[in-house]
Amino acid sequence: MPPVINNDKCIKCGNCVDVCPVDVYFDSDPDETPVVTYGEDCYFCASCFLECPTEAIFLRFPLYGQPSYLPDL
Repeated sequence: MPPVINNDKCIKCGNCVDVCPVDVYFDSDPDETPVVTYGEDCYFCASCFLECPTEAIFLRFPLYGQPSYLPDL
């Protein structure tokens, strides 16, 4: 489940491309919305999400990363 970029919010700053430790956005053009080239390599570190100034990146965590139940609070 690769990151999703909202084209309407993206200002094409390239911060996500620069900060990604596994190069998920490989070969993205500097003046265009980044392309998720290797989405299967994303391990959800949230670097791109945290570095995005316009909150244009949405991370969809895989089902196994979510709790299967909610504890009683």
